[in-house]
Amino acid sequence: MSEKILIIAVKMQEQNEERFKSSLDELISLSNTAGGSVEQVMVQNRHKIHPAYYIGEGKMKEIKEEVEELDINLVISNDELSAGQLRNLSDRIGVRVIDRSQLILDIFAQRAHTKEGKLQVELAQLQYMLPRLRGQGEEMSRLGAGIGTRGPGETKLETDQRHIRRRIYDIKRRLKLVVQQRNQYRKRRKTNEVFQIAIVGYTNAGKSTLFNRLTNSSSLEENQLFATLDPLTRQIQLPSGFQTLVTDTVGFIQDLPTSLVESFKSTLEEVSEADFILHIVDAANPDSEQHQQTVMRLLYDLDADTIPMLTVYNKIDLVNDDFIAMNHPNIHISALEPEDMERLLFKIEAVLSDDWEWYKLNIAPDEGKLLNQLEQETIVNERFFSEEENHYVVKGHMRHNHPLKRLLRE
Repeated sequence: MSEKILIIAVKMQEQNEERFKSSLDELISLSNTAGGSVEQVMVQNRHKIHPAYYIGEGKMKEIKEEVEELDINLVISNDELSAGQLRNLSDRIGVRVIDRSQLILDIFAQRAHTKEGKLQVELAQLQYMLPRLRGQGEEMSRLGAGIGTRGPGETKLETDQRHIRRRIYDIKRRLKLVVQQRNQYRKRRKTNEVFQIAIVGYTNAGKSTLFNRLTNSSSLEENQLFATLDPLTRQIQLPSGFQTLVTDTVGFIQDLPTSLVESFKSTLEEVSEADFILHIVDAANPDSEQHQQTVMRLLYDLDADTIPMLTVYNKIDLVNDDFIAMNHPNIHISALEPEDMERLLFKIEAVLSDDWEWYKLNIAPDEGKLLNQLEQETIVNERFFSEEENHYVVKGHMRHNHPLKRLLRE
């Protein structure tokens, strides 16, 4: 039986109307993803948030009436609430109240499958809870089943702050080891000069579908928010024979809880370490412009905004009117069409070639190993054997910092 949800939101005067509407739509989507059904949305216009109740006392009466009439089990607020606000609202309305951050954390708790993912979510949940412990009493000590209470591992979390601080310290220590391991993998990949592409995008833009089509693998594909939490890396080959690693990353979202961004730092570092970014956009989403801005903002925060990027406008088959692209270079595709995936691979190659250095090399017939290396690590446009000169002629593009650049100088 899904929980019946009522959403409450405060619209401040200076808030942009479109952004406010898109954050509400997103909260409805998040609630559905978590397994609830939104029965009603109540908005109040205010100059400032009520310090004790978040909303005005008059509005509270209306909400209480709606809760009783619609038989609501859970109220979710569009903004992050303090411990006092959570407690006061819950006391006055008579049902459980959680905020947007708690809901997102809950979805992450459902979605984390690897050991690292589970630890990261638990850390984020504990860091969210710690400042909200005082006065939460019964409510917080019982992490039961249901939205906003899905425990990351323990069903009964002691409300004892010492216990939580110890647990936070312990998780951070364990995650540090994971981060060290990840850094070693990255170093190894860098030493081996492996080119890395990161797939980024707003949650539910179709990143996993695209990743699976590119790599012929079967990571989780769902029409839901945050279907992927744990980054996956696979090798692919571009049409010229150039080999690269592709990593699928966690979806971005506006107003992501700070504790989550912190906890997922090591996962998101995959993005800042990439050589090239594929930014996937759901072209059919009415808020696609807002989504692109959110992703660009997060890339800026990760110091990844200067990495060469191709924007992939996905789900173009679902777009009816003339679509105007915001970012360049770009390509319009449907990840479900095999020929579109082929076009995408050629486009990646074209964008890389524009950015890289053109070369022409003469290779002796006995240098098969070098020929092979050029095929796999550079974009070869032309290769033929010259009978007169008795050598191979190879033309193509290679990136500026590739070790093979020494050949060009010689």
